[in-house]
Amino acid sequence: MKVLVVVDMQNDFIDGALGTAEAERIVANVAEKIKGFKGMVLATRDTHEENYLETQEGKKLPVKHCIRNTKGWEIRPEIGSLISETPVDKGTFGSMELGEFLKAYHEHKEALEDVTLVGLCTDICVISNAIILKAMFPEIPVIVDASCCAGVTPQSHRNALEAMKMCQIEIVNDGPEEA
Repeated sequence: MKVLVVVDMQNDFIDGALGTAEAERIVANVAEKIKGFKGMVLATRDTHEENYLETQEGKKLPVKHCIRNTKGWEIRPEIGSLISETPVDKGTFGSMELGEFLKAYHEHKEALEDVTLVGLCTDICVISNAIILKAMFPEIPVIVDASCCAGVTPQSHRNALEAMKMCQIEIVNDGPEEA
């Protein structure tokens, strides 16, 4: 089974509190990737509570974002409408729950062939989830499509891609252009 993980394609990361032009540019690429994908499509959703600014993350990044049940927390409609599974809500950068779900699926339902990640932000949540999955599945290819990712900055995006390559995560550019 091929799996596509759509990481945090939420309004706050695209054109909201932490949005960037690069994030806006990948929306169409991500939608096309999902439409053409033959396999299971899952999504993660960065999820914080009203007390976000009191958390460790909130103290280091004091910008309220992805507060549960706000517009910024919602997955961008043109992406969310393409995903049938309920998103995995995660309160931190990487999702152990996502890894455990895929591990159980792999062991009890159908073997995973590979796992591809796309989404936001390359240098925070994409890399965190890719490394968790690579650690859990060292013999299964973990792939990141750079044309469907954007970082906090173009430089941090490139740095994250290089770091993932060093961890034996395959970097591809399957979209029309890299963000």
